[in-house]
Amino acid sequence: MTAERKSRVIIAVGSGKGGVGKSTLSANLAVALHRLGRKVGLVDADIYGPSQPRLLLTEGRKPEAEDNKIHPIPSPYGVPMLSMGHLVQPGQAIAWRGPMAGNALGQLIDAHWGEVEIIVVDLPPGTGDVQLTMLSKHKPAGAVIVSTPQDLALMDATRAIGLFEQGKVPIIGMVENMAGYICPHCGEESDPFGVGGAEAAAKTMGLPFLGRVPLDMAIRRESDAGNPPAAGDSPQAEAFLSIARSVLAWLDGKR
Repeated sequence: MTAERKSRVIIAVGSGKGGVGKSTLSANLAVALHRLGRKVGLVDADIYGPSQPRLLLTEGRKPEAEDNKIHPIPSPYGVPMLSMGHLVQPGQAIAWRGPMAGNALGQLIDAHWGEVEIIVVDLPPGTGDVQLTMLSKHKPAGAVIVSTPQDLALMDATRAIGLFEQGKVPIIGMVENMAGYICPHCGEESDPFGVGGAEAAAKTMGLPFLGRVPLDMAIRRESDAGNPPAAGDSPQAEAFLSIARSVLAWLDGKR
């Protein structure tokens, strides 16, 4: 392992199931870390369902290669990134077995990252081959677990936590996503997925709770448009910045 690789840390963002907003959290965490003064890169490790090119407005771009390694693609938000979505045709189905997916992950992580000091890795949901490759070959410094407040999502998040613990990867903490919805018309707040479940689960397991991100139409709308809320100054941005501050405090405390 090169000295450059040793000095660079990987933060894995995982969940036990899909549909909990893990990719949106990953993109906004990377942007928020950049806004806090860190040199951050983003890897979309969801080999079969890459979404980061849409979230960070880099769709349709192809990375250049040099010395058998690829160069990350700059995003408009100061975060260079790589995704399988940059390497295949838009909409192309990727039907690969585990070893091929693991090799693809290696290409994305072992790229020409230059001065990047932190790589945020958006893992696919679940506990499959890509996660195992991540743990055995690339060894994250820590993992952020994303869950909605509902019991079913928390059950799956617990499995993801167990996988990281088996791989001796510390859990940085849990994030509760889609936590509370404020009606844009009447201002009334409701909790369609429940509330406080991830915080209670973190407390039960003795893990840090990093914060909540609301179920907000603005987050969905801006994300679909490739404009991550963390890049702005809205209340939604502050939710991601607060989580990023907690992640940095954890990382700095480990050094």
